[in-house]
Amino acid sequence: MRERAVALRREGRSLRQIRDELKVFNNDLLNQLVKGEPPPEWTKRPNAKDDLRRKARELRLQGWTYDRIQAALGCSKSSISLWVRDLPKPEPRYTPEEQQALMREGLARCRAAEHDRRRKSRIAALRDVGELTDRELFMAGVALYWAEGAKSKPYDRRERAIFVNSDAGVIRTYLAWLDLLDVDRERLSFRVLIHESADVAAAHRFWAEVADVDESVFAKPTLKKHNPKTVRKNTGDDYHGCLVVTVARSAHLYNRIEGWWSGIVAQAQARLG
Repeated sequence: MRERAVALRREGRSLRQIRDELKVFNNDLLNQLVKGEPPPEWTKRPNAKDDLRRKARELRLQGWTYDRIQAALGCSKSSISLWVRDLPKPEPRYTPEEQQALMREGLARCRAAEHDRRRKSRIAALRDVGELTDRELFMAGVALYWAEGAKSKPYDRRERAIFVNSDAGVIRTYLAWLDLLDVDRERLSFRVLIHESADVAAAHRFWAEVADVDESVFAKPTLKKHNPKTVRKNTGDDYHGCLVVTVARSAHLYNRIEGWWSGIVAQAQARLG
């Protein structure tokens, strides 16, 4: 019976045809009778990935990497590896030096694109502000002082308006706010707070231009001692330390600032319900 089954298989018969011919309706016995004989091509179901496999092998023979084949065909790397693992590996397209140069070039392009996105975002945000009204500047100044200015404590009342910051834009905004409050510029004193290893003279020139004052009005600078165990990041030509702006006879001003800030907090809490 096996000889007959093998002969029929080699003639191109399917299992169903052999079963009907030999009257063998036990599938296990039928499979044993044709064991070792491959099924005819016409009985095989078409494999949806056969075309992908053929294309993957063609591309691999052209020297394509797994990544390029995956991007082109949309199949997984594991499938590609299975299909082409018997083929020789392609020669590297670039030398190690060329690969490093390409990586640096790609990184530079990414950074340039990201820088351009940030620039456009800042420009759009700048336009959102529009023209600043007196009330808007007033509110911004109150919040700015409460965030960055000196504050009295219940256990240590020091009712003086003292403002310290390292950002030129913040200092300019604060001074514009004081002008809005009609604080006489003659009441202002300036002092630079900076590391002892920095260029103090350059810092004085920088802050004098920011505050639109003469360098001669600066008080003696406060120098921070350098700790050799600390690695400082705030170094170089862009480091100018902090500017301390003190308003003389400012107890009344300070108490008003406290009141203004309390009003902002109360209104914000009311909005929260």
